[in-house]
Amino acid sequence: VEGLLAASEEGGGKLGAKIEADRETVGDDSSAPVEGPGDVIGNYRLRKRLGEGGFGIVYLAEQTAPVKRRVALKIIRLGMDTKQVVARFEAERQALALMEHPNIAKVLDAGSTETGRPYFVMELVRGVPITDYCDVHSLDTRERLELFIDVCHAVQHAHQKGIIHRDLKPSNVLVTLLEDTATVKVIDFGVAKATQSDLTEKTLFTRLEQLIGTPAYMSPEQTQRSGLDIDTRSDIYALGVLLYELLTGRTPFDAKMLSKAGVDEIRRVIREEDPPRPSTRLSTVGDAELVELARQRRSEPGRLRAQLKGDLDWIVMKAMQKERTMRYETANALAMDVRRHLENKPVEAGAPGAFYALKKFTRRNRAAVLSGGAVFASLLVGVVGMALLNEQLEIRESTARRSLYAADMLAVDHALESHNLGLARQLIRDHVPERNADDLRGFEWRYWWAASRGDQVQSFGKCDDTINGVAFSNDGRLFAASDYGAVRIWHAGSYTPLSTIPIPKPFSGTVLSEIGFSYDGKRLAFVVDRPLRVQVYDVSDARAPE
Repeated sequence: VEGLLAASEEGGGKLGAKIEADRETVGDDSSAPVEGPGDVIGNYRLRKRLGEGGFGIVYLAEQTAPVKRRVALKIIRLGMDTKQVVARFEAERQALALMEHPNIAKVLDAGSTETGRPYFVMELVRGVPITDYCDVHSLDTRERLELFIDVCHAVQHAHQKGIIHRDLKPSNVLVTLLEDTATVKVIDFGVAKATQSDLTEKTLFTRLEQLIGTPAYMSPEQTQRSGLDIDTRSDIYALGVLLYELLTGRTPFDAKMLSKAGVDEIRRVIREEDPPRPSTRLSTVGDAELVELARQRRSEPGRLRAQLKGDLDWIVMKAMQKERTMRYETANALAMDVRRHLENKPVEAGAPGAFYALKKFTRRNRAAVLSGGAVFASLLVGVVGMALLNEQLEIRESTARRSLYAADMLAVDHALESHNLGLARQLIRDHVPERNADDLRGFEWRYWWAASRGDQVQSFGKCDDTINGVAFSNDGRLFAASDYGAVRIWHAGSYTPLSTIPIPKPFSGTVLSEIGFSYDGKRLAFVVDRPLRVQVYDVSDARAPE
């Protein structure tokens, strides 16, 4: 528009030349008929118009040969068939043809009309935008995340084929029902970009001043004037925006505000302003609106905020980092982190550290920081960095000590339950603090300390004759002693007699020695010395209830 106005002011017929130069038409379509319902293009009869995008019109069509079926036919709109538009349209056609994925609309055919306007045919996707589907069917947070994972897998497939979508948004991510199962379909690769090869022989040129995509979902690098190469991480950013909207019902930046703003303001907002976290965004909406958002997610306002805090906040904000090197490397990595959240596993995303926050502050206020002098900046960064490092080390060390203390107190409980008084006392003594050290002891330490105090020696049992052999079972629960007439078994915890094993005739009166339990404590072996032999006794039934 600015170029046309300038040409108009200069006069001298430059306006007409400017219009003609910008049009760069493939052919004169002034007399070309406009397609409509009932018209036939190739083997397809147009039924009705389904919608239109920036460059093409989509029709519901009926294929007549070689098979009969309903399809979606997309054709360049009349008057938009410039070389640039045709190149972009053919790029979309080629991009879709390269991909074969259940969550990406399939290309079935392609061709040109009698007037030379290209079209292509793809599977008919009777679906609704993913955000509308989730709200209408009141999908909870988990169900929304499951659908989002499918979107990530579709985008990952496109990236592996060398294609960047560059315009991911709810209207290009449809949900349809296939055999009563909600299925995601990613559509409209009309502004797709090939990363590994040329998609078309025609020149596909994007002007430096032109914004490709939808502002509310555009990555910061898509707004650059410098011609910074766009890579797959732009789609990662858009996926983060889509996830943000699925969780909160709003885009990070107000779409209406961006639509009214100029190009420079759009660039500034996307590149410089930090959107609130999803959980924080919910706290800014009105009570009635928040109740409705929670209802659409089968939740309550307070519970919905709690669901977003932590993992989901971190995952969304990592995907939407201004610096693309800070985002997830692949769509699959994003999907895996969402899956880890659903499986209650630690996620790779995390709250940015203080050092990263300091770095962002420095970049936002570059002039002020540089004016302070290089020496002061270096000293400030060094001091703050060391302080933060020491603080993190102290926190980690304190956490490790508390974890060890908790584990040892649990071990004391098990030791006392197993009547291992020595181990229990040793564990308790290990946590008596040294001078000037932190005292981690609480009520539980004093309780176990009191419980572990007792007589060092416990006398129990009575034998008829001299004891000549003793043994504990491996688990410490059974105790056996032998004399000249029998072997007696006690429960070592309660000192309750369990059984007496008399010496079978004709061995009575002989000496019993070398007594021992099997590893599992179910059998007892002892030596009879006259005549010399080994006796084995099954004591599994003699165990007292635990």
